[in-house]
Amino acid sequence: MKTAVFPGSFDPITRGHVELVRRAVPLFDKIVVAVGVNSQKSHLFDLDQRMEWLRKVFADEPKVSVDSFEGLTAHFCRRIGARYLLRGLRNASDFDYEKTISQLNEIVGEGLETIFLISQPAYSHISSTIVREIIKGGGDASPFVPESLEL
Repeated sequence: MKTAVFPGSFDPITRGHVELVRRAVPLFDKIVVAVGVNSQKSHLFDLDQRMEWLRKVFADEPKVSVDSFEGLTAHFCRRIGARYLLRGLRNASDFDYEKTISQLNEIVGEGLETIFLISQPAYSHISSTIVREIIKGGGDASPFVPESLEL
């Protein structure tokens, strides 16, 4: 079974995240959207809220499941038997960062392969960081998040 993990904080999930997973569904037997838990980081939305949103957004997709993990992404992948990481690239800066991480994951993950999908132009300007700033500033984040999210 070809299983991919799409890791992230999803604080909050964006339309770009959703579009990326939907494009990847035909490529894999299973995609695990995995929320990385890092106690050193502060989040705008708690883990339960983020998990609930992810389950709601992907409820109609039987190949997609939602999970959370602590520690290294490569170790989580090994634990669940995933051989692929799914990552999105919005720009050249993303590429430089993700290339380095993928090379480290290949070593730590003992052959863990990273699959990159380039963001569609309509979503390439969206990031969770920017969406959080819009929310904190009292702006309308609805154009950037899935319709089912009630912020």
